[in-house]
Amino acid sequence: MLGLAGCSTVKLAYNNFPELAYWWLDGYFDFESSQSARARDELDRLLAWHRRAELPQWIALLQKARALAPADSTPAQACELGEAMRTRLLAVAEQAEPPAAELALTLTSAQLEHLQQKYAKLNADYRSDWLNKSREAQQTKRYEQWLDRSEDFYGPLDETQKKAMRQMMADSAFSPALFDTERKRRQGALLAGLRGLAAMPNPTPSDARKMLQAYVRTVSEAPPGRWREQQQALWQESCSNFATLHNMTNPAQREQAVRRLGRYEADLRELAGQQQP
Repeated sequence: MLGLAGCSTVKLAYNNFPELAYWWLDGYFDFESSQSARARDELDRLLAWHRRAELPQWIALLQKARALAPADSTPAQACELGEAMRTRLLAVAEQAEPPAAELALTLTSAQLEHLQQKYAKLNADYRSDWLNKSREAQQTKRYEQWLDRSEDFYGPLDETQKKAMRQMMADSAFSPALFDTERKRRQGALLAGLRGLAAMPNPTPSDARKMLQAYVRTVSEAPPGRWREQQQALWQESCSNFATLHNMTNPAQREQAVRRLGRYEADLRELAGQQQP
């Protein structure tokens, strides 16, 4: 959400979440009419729950970030905020689990084939966007993405700051090829879980929930191996990179960050129906 450009975009995207999420999911599963109605209803309920239960949590996180923004930061502080955000995202996954399990029980073999074809297209796009590029082009792409988000947050960065960002991307442990392998592992795990569910004589919502819980666990915490090692290294790297860049910002840029966080907080208060304290 904080990566969106402009506060009005946050409000627009949030209020239209059920419709946007529905079309995103439909692109993967090609819903039948009965599934469409159920999915839309459940997405409406998920947004209502999130507005009531989760927006206050995000407002509190923004208040904490805004209080920290004027001072120098540490990697530990960045990681603490990041972990808090990850916890909030997992809460959404837990809330969505029961209706997702009910939906999983209705998926047909044709829809699972559609999902596999969707994954194939996404993998081809990823190969074109990342794997077919040189390491230098990959680093430039990541740098430009980070620069765009950072300048939206802090305002224009100077050449010294940009040079430091380019160097951090050059030194990054990120491997698009390793990430591609992990993406395909996750895709295969979900397809195998859904097909296993479909092969059961009389699968129950409990069976579907267990399958989804196992999938979410494997996504949120990768199994031991090269990707898990890189994931942990990238997490620490991102915390360090954020703190390093923040500590290079000048007072005007930090004031811009405080204003940006304040606008986000005001937007979330409006979305939650809260009054400004």
